[in-house]
Amino acid sequence: MNWTTDELEALAASDDFRIAPYREDGATPGTLTFIWSVAVDGALYVRAYSGTRSRWYQAALREKAGRITAAGMDRRVAFTPVDEPAEQDRIDAAYRAKYGASSYLGSMISERARAATMRVTPTAD
Repeated sequence: MNWTTDELEALAASDDFRIAPYREDGATPGTLTFIWSVAVDGALYVRAYSGTRSRWYQAALREKAGRITAAGMDRRVAFTPVDEPAEQDRIDAAYRAKYGASSYLGSMISERARAATMRVTPTAD
C-alpha cells in the first residue's frame, strides 16, 4: 500500500508528525513521540535523533508496525529500515530543504541518525 499524492503532500508539509510503534503485543501503540519526517520520491521517511538506541526506533525495528498521527491523519503504518547510501543521501537533501533553518539539522543528517532511518508506509486498518 502507498500514500496517495494528497496524503504524502500533507504529511510532507506537516510539522506535527508523531509516531507510536506497537508494543511487544503487536497491537497496542506505544507513546506518541514527536519526530521530523520527510517525503522523497513518493515515500515517507523518519529518523531517530538519538540514533539506533532510540526507544521508538528499537520498537519500530522489532514490531515493524505502529501508528502515526500528522496532518489530521491517524494511520496504521509499517516500518522498513533504510540503509542504501544513495537513498540516505536523498533523504539528507530532503531534511536540509525542510529543516535547514533548524539548529538540530546537523544531528538529523549525522551518521548516528542516518543509521536509524525508517521508511513509513500505510497499511490497512
